[in-house]
Amino acid sequence: MHEVLLSLEVAGACAVALLVVLVLVVVRRRRLMARLGTFDCSVRQVRRGRRRWALGVAQYEVDRLDWYRTFSLSPRPSCSYARRALAVTLFRDAEGAELVAVQPGAMVVECRLEVDGAGEEIDLAMGKDAYTGFASWLESAPPGQGVNVA
Repeated sequence: MHEVLLSLEVAGACAVALLVVLVLVVVRRRRLMARLGTFDCSVRQVRRGRRRWALGVAQYEVDRLDWYRTFSLSPRPSCSYARRALAVTLFRDAEGAELVAVQPGAMVVECRLEVDGAGEEIDLAMGKDAYTGFASWLESAPPGQGVNVA
């Protein structure tokens, strides 16, 4: 009998811990989305030859785009992309397997990220309204920051 109660206590503690983590993730996301200049944005980067989408929230800063992973508790952005290093190469509607991996109605924005002379391809998936804001943010860069918007 004692073993059964101990197993139930352990299972209950794990369920409570999981619930607390879930609540913290939801509260963090709500706080992020309450900030000015945030929008739902999935990111796909080439990592060790694999390309996979990660759901998240992006926020405009003066000189960079900060991206926060959805399923994380970190208060810091997972990635930051300098505005002067981003160049949009193509934008299109999501298609095929992308339709399941990104938010509904999203469009894919293919970008080139130039960092220290090396280029990296990244894809951002966002709504059409968010793309309009993203393109405007890129185009409104201060003079001298050669920005390319397709």
